Amino acid sequence: MTHFNEETRIELARLVMTLLDNWGLSNAEKHSILNFPDSSRIRSMRQYYNGKPLPDSTDVLQRVEHLVGIADALRTSYPLNERMPAFWLNKSNKLFGNRTPLNCMLQDGLDGIVAVRVHLDCAYDWEISDKIL
Repeated sequence: MTHFNEETRIELARLVMTLLDNWGLSNAEKHSILNFPDSSRIRSMRQYYNGKPLPDSTDVLQRVEHLVGIADALRTSYPLNERMPAFWLNKSNKLFGNRTPLNCMLQDGLDGIVAVRVHLDCAYDWEISDKIL
């Protein structure tokens, strides 16, 4: 995983916070899904909209990469309805044990995020399948 400079991490912070807002996540859920360090306070999440860079953490940046991939796949799946991604993420799905994809990501961490991305993005699924074989 590439480490990004501060300017890029500022742009990514704004992007991912807006994305997670559109999906209906609370500040506590954003903190959890991004796996921010314990030293990062939930009530200070607003700072990421106002120029605070994301932590220079491989885990956080990897999660951001997957979340952006999920958003892109949802945009491709539902190009005519901008509300469908949030609806799909909040609807129970048998593939995720009758949990919502969002709950899968929140409860299972990175494994859940990757599972949702693999389900939505067949090109990403092929990419990781090739690495396994």
